[in-house]
This record gives sequence, structure tokens and C-alpha cells, in this order.
Amino acid sequence: MNIVSKMALVAMALIASTPAYADDALRILKAMSDYVAAQKNISASYNSDVDVVTSSLQKITFASSGKLVISRPDKIYVTRTGGFADVVMNFDGKTFTILGKNLNAYTQIDSPGTIDNLVDRIRDNTTAEFPGADIFSANAYGELTEGLLDSRHIGRGVVNGVPCDLLAFRTPDVDWQIWVQVGDKPIPRKYVITSKTVAQAPEYTIMITDWRTDAPADANQFVFNPPKGATKVAIEQMQQTDEAPPGVLPDETKKK
Repeated sequence: MNIVSKMALVAMALIASTPAYADDALRILKAMSDYVAAQKNISASYNSDVDVVTSSLQKITFASSGKLVISRPDKIYVTRTGGFADVVMNFDGKTFTILGKNLNAYTQIDSPGTIDNLVDRIRDNTTAEFPGADIFSANAYGELTEGLLDSRHIGRGVVNGVPCDLLAFRTPDVDWQIWVQVGDKPIPRKYVITSKTVAQAPEYTIMITDWRTDAPADANQFVFNPPKGATKVAIEQMQQTDEAPPGVLPDETKKK
């Protein structure tokens, strides 16, 4: 038996022997959702990984980092820098802007309303998914538990030195896990979404650090000022803004 098989058996044994409490899982998730929704101002840093499965069933993981600033109910600022894109997103309550710094191009969408209205509108009218946005929603508990088949409080873990409760959930299309900080500030520290409808079960992972709710947001962050020479384009023309390059994977790039 190779080392990978041994590790898998050990992991299965540990999970099988770990008490799982569905009621605790939902209670902790509700406490986290209520806590996050109650924060008027949130700022945080994050690291994200997204898996892409090639036609030969090789799984490639693309990594990015960024910052997030929320001022409820209707302002948001997000950056994401990776190996293939450098993106800034602003929302001032009326207009949502995506700037591809690597392209020196930007696109804008009129979307008056709240942050939640914006996310719903983009998901309904574009191919963007915004994974991870649900945990910051004003109705996070309702959105996260929609279609839920199973919920478990697996136990405790440590994320970046912070003790957390590990919760695991299942829906028809995805399994997902979330690590919630223990204590009176149930901050989401790690979130993993696993697709069950795609070969090799690709995952999206986000790790949250530098969480702050005690500082007022800088209003200037939400107002978009085009960089010198930047071109405004239609949203369909905003290529190379995803975490993975469109249609090109590292092994294919090397062959050219």
C-alpha cells in the first residue's frame, strides 16, 4: 500500500470515529451568519485556490490573493491578484465596476441597490459565480442552507493559529466545509466548496485573515476613477479576469 492510500485510510478512520452533531452544525452556522450580517463595516485579506480539471483529467490549482472591504448595505471594494489576472472591483451603491489592471480595461454595470441585489443580478445575467460571496450575505444562513441534505459538526481545527469549529454540509450538487472561529466572534476563517458534478471533484478554497470590523470604511475606495489610458469595454470583452486563464492551461502553454 502506498503512502497516499495509507493517508486516505487514516483520514477515513478519523472521520468515522469523530462525533458529528447536525444540530450543533446549524446552530454554529446560524451564529456565524448572524454575526457577519450584523457588521456594518468589514475588512479582510484572503487567499483563494480554484481547481481546474484538464481534458486529460489532471487537476491544476490556481492561487490568488486579495482584499475585501464591505460597508453595508451597498458598498464593496475587492481586489484579486493572481498569476493570470490583477482585478479591482468597486460598487458604490449604483454602479459596479470591474477593472482589469493587467488589461488596462474596465467594464461597468448599472445596479442600484444593496450588495446582495448586486450579487444576485450578476449571477442571474452573467456567467460569473462569485464563490464565497454567500458567507457575507445579509441572508447567509438561508442561502447556505438552501437544498441542504446533511449537516455535521465534525469537531475542532486550527486555521492560521485560530481555533475553529469544522462544519461539513452536503447538497445535491456540492459538498462544502466551513471553519468558524470559536468564541463570541464566530468569524468564517476557511471555506471549501467541492463540486460533485465534475470529474475529479474540483474545489474552491478561500482562507480569510486580517478580519476587522472596528474601523470605518474609506469612502474613496468605493468610487471608481479610471486609470490613465484605461479603455471602457463591454462585459463580454473582459477576458483574462478570472483566476484561471480562459481556455489555456499551463501544460498546453508550454507546448506552444
